[in-house]
Amino acid sequence: MGPLVPEVIGNELNYIVALLIGIAFGFVLEQAGFSSSRKLAGVFYGYDFTVLRVFFTAAVTAMAGSILLAYLGLLDMEMIYINPTYLWAAIVGGAIMGVGFIIGGFCPGTSVAGAAIGKIDAWFFLGGTLLGVLVFAEGYTAFEGLYKGSYLGDLRVFNSLGMTQGAFALFLVLAALGAFYATDWIERKVTHRAEKIPTRLRKQYTLFTGAAVAIGVLLLFTPDRKSAILAQASDDAYLQTQASRMMTSDELAYRLLDQDPELQVIDVRSADRYDKLTLPGAVNITAETMFSKEWNTMLAARNKRRVLIADTERDARRADAVAQALGVENTFVLQGGLAEFEASILRYRSPASIGDDQTADTDRFRLRASPAIAKLIADAKNKPKVVKIVKKIAGGC
Repeated sequence: MGPLVPEVIGNELNYIVALLIGIAFGFVLEQAGFSSSRKLAGVFYGYDFTVLRVFFTAAVTAMAGSILLAYLGLLDMEMIYINPTYLWAAIVGGAIMGVGFIIGGFCPGTSVAGAAIGKIDAWFFLGGTLLGVLVFAEGYTAFEGLYKGSYLGDLRVFNSLGMTQGAFALFLVLAALGAFYATDWIERKVTHRAEKIPTRLRKQYTLFTGAAVAIGVLLLFTPDRKSAILAQASDDAYLQTQASRMMTSDELAYRLLDQDPELQVIDVRSADRYDKLTLPGAVNITAETMFSKEWNTMLAARNKRRVLIADTERDARRADAVAQALGVENTFVLQGGLAEFEASILRYRSPASIGDDQTADTDRFRLRASPAIAKLIADAKNKPKVVKIVKKIAGGC
């Protein structure tokens, strides 16, 4: 389901699960008082900051869960959709929504929650939202320049600030805690509430603050799993300590001609290099894309003999180190790389003199394999290649 790497929930159940989550989300919104325009507008007038606290809590929880699940290899961050940033559209749209929030007392999501329990003001707000959607859709040509202007790409806040992911996570946790205590002080000033945090709750608040800071520190030192594995696999000293099982060009050629059902050829080169020379049945999975959910099922199959091929043996061993770190089983590296395969199989020519019987057998095999595999490669060009279409998971309030 979604960007989770293990297919815990199949596509057939996705909509049912989404419906149940939606019902639970609406229930929580209503129980938190978010169906009340007075409570929602309180954040702008300083007498009720429940909205800010809930949003900060949700942001920190989602952030911590995403970072930790990605580190454990259970979440494919590449599949999570990031809204592209169009600067002026964001500024103008944000201003319109902010003014609408102050005047109407709802945001689009909470207006639906209010309308669901019969709030008249929520129904009017929802009607205004639909009217705005209609006006925008009908007048799109007039708004298109603003809507698509000042495109900045798919930005992440920590990248924009020049921070690491962990440093920003700790910063956000501390900012949330600061906001909680600051808004409590503002509420007491605005509502003329004299009492501070009750003594009986101070211990709980202290424990909560300590736990939040501890989580922030944990996130600070939680490495980006993908970057760490790729950096480790690119270290030649590390590769020398990693044992990779090798497959010779002759064995690979034999298995290709025999159409071995257990053979799985994984081409770890770039897409353009893969297109120039594609071995029969080869699938293009680079070391960087092995982390993606799209290949999880294929790489998890236990009945396959996977041979990783690249232009050089070193590049294939790097990909093998990544595969081993990800728990991919039964992997082999093409000895000598594709350069050796081309020289000894595809462009093979008999030597001037042949010695023992074993050399003669190898010569006969290569002479037969060279044109046969060349034909298989030519035939493979006319067949559709295995291409995975990645659909990023969008969502949010």
